[in-house]
Amino acid sequence: MTRLLYDLAFHLLLPLLFLRLWWRSLQAPSYLQRWRERLGFFDGDQPNHHWSQRFGFVRTVQQAHSYPVWIWVHAVSVGESNAAAPLIRKLREERPEWGIVVTSTTPTGSDRIRALFGDQVCQVYAPYDYTGAVKRFLGSFRPALVILVETELWPNLIHYSKASGAAVVVVNARLSEKSCKGYERVGLLSKPMLRSIDCIGAQTASDATRFRRLGVTTERLTVTGNLKFEMQLPADHAERRAALAAQIEGKRPVWIAASTREGEDAKVLRAFRLCLQRIPDLLLILVPRHPERFAAAALLCEEQGLQVVTRSSGKRISPETRVLLGDSMGELLAYYSVSDVAFVGGSLVDTGCQNVLEPAALGLPVLTGPSRYNFAEACELLQSAGNLRSVADESALAAEVVELLGDPIARARMGKAGMDCIQANRGALQRSWHLILNSLSGAGSRS
Repeated sequence: MTRLLYDLAFHLLLPLLFLRLWWRSLQAPSYLQRWRERLGFFDGDQPNHHWSQRFGFVRTVQQAHSYPVWIWVHAVSVGESNAAAPLIRKLREERPEWGIVVTSTTPTGSDRIRALFGDQVCQVYAPYDYTGAVKRFLGSFRPALVILVETELWPNLIHYSKASGAAVVVVNARLSEKSCKGYERVGLLSKPMLRSIDCIGAQTASDATRFRRLGVTTERLTVTGNLKFEMQLPADHAERRAALAAQIEGKRPVWIAASTREGEDAKVLRAFRLCLQRIPDLLLILVPRHPERFAAAALLCEEQGLQVVTRSSGKRISPETRVLLGDSMGELLAYYSVSDVAFVGGSLVDTGCQNVLEPAALGLPVLTGPSRYNFAEACELLQSAGNLRSVADESALAAEVVELLGDPIARARMGKAGMDCIQANRGALQRSWHLILNSLSGAGSRS
């Protein structure tokens, strides 16, 4: 009964969801595209035979090839797509005869999967979590295995996937204290959903403990580690880094503020102005988290009298340029690689911090604000290793940036500590793979 009420509520909210898509499209027009996919509709032939390009599907290498089994991987946006990438590669290597459909909910997530895998996978938007859309999606692909990345848990998606005979696995699962309390408040809905999941691979022991609080049994729960430790540099990384470095005239100290959220850019710019008083030639690379905020961030820089160059313009970054705005997609690692110090956003506002492992893996000293609940364990691990420092506000951020830029020995020490920590904590891919082996063998009997 609870799930039926949830389904009814979702139907009633559909107009608001589409209104939200329209609103977001005012700044990111791609939100206007492929709405039918969100309702579970696919034009053209069934995906087992032909992936239509008319609504954004990619084609297989052999267009007419029919896959006996489909695996559905749901990675909501860019971060989850990057985390899932090593596992998707392993699935392609181990089961090349199976089709893989990867869903996301954002255009940036969709673009990231296409950039990573091209025509090796089918990429579509995930259906909204109401009965009709989910059933239509499952009817089109008939996946034998559903892999949910991190904590993308939706009642109808999981219920109807199980009802269709698919195994459901959650990999790289994380559950903050805040999210755990939220699920506890809706226990009548969340407990049956969690009981339907075959197995969960948690990132940390703390995540596993919180899942147990929600009723997940030990037999269906294991700690596999964080797939984001398995990060691999893209094949064109050296080329992108060289092109970006060539865009910057002269040799200047570079500080990157990456994945900043709404309300955080202004704080970063205040910190940057304090830094300029001590380091007049400092260059800031500012990379907002969401593309629809690129224009607003550029305007904010201009309003503060800071000369800004956007990456997309291709213009040279002269000594007078104060800010390089990272308004391109898929280049965050290149931005990190030309920087001396990294601040990871989402942490000076209460959104829980973004991925701190990427700059650490590239040998950068890492700074964060106090809000770190999305990457709490990773932050603690890097902080214990000597790679990461936490700051309370923009003044403290500026002080740390100035100190580190003036101390190359400390930067090198912190950078090495981060790379060593990343290397020591690899292994999540293999553990996650073992977790789903039984589900894979069971799925292999379906056609």
